Amino acid sequence: QDQLVESGGGLVQTGGSLRLSCATSIRTFTGTTMGWFRQASGKEREFVAAISWTGGDTSYDDSVTGRFTISRDSAKNTVYLQMNSLKPEDTAVYYCAGHRARIGVTASQYEYWGQGTQVTVSS
Repeated sequence: QDQLVESGGGLVQTGGSLRLSCATSIRTFTGTTMGWFRQASGKEREFVAAISWTGGDTSYDDSVTGRFTISRDSAKNTVYLQMNSLKPEDTAVYYCAGHRARIGVTASQYEYWGQGTQVTVSS
């Protein structure tokens, strides 16, 4: 069964850092583009970052470019989101997602989803 399990969320002050992890099953990880999305309270789910299944191609939303870095470790079947210089507007539930196609920035393109992990940035 394909599963994605996020971890690493928490409470951090403005300017701080967090690293989110998404552990996946082998069947999900191999050949799968992985992405991170987030959903703030009362808002729609939005794209944050994505990485191709080879790891050679990445994409970021403009709001996180230069602050967040997505990466994947095939040996551990895990994708990471390193978040630096966090801002209060980064506060949201962060979701890991995957799909067997090229990098996409729309949530509807992704077929595998984790349960989400809360990130709260205090001012």
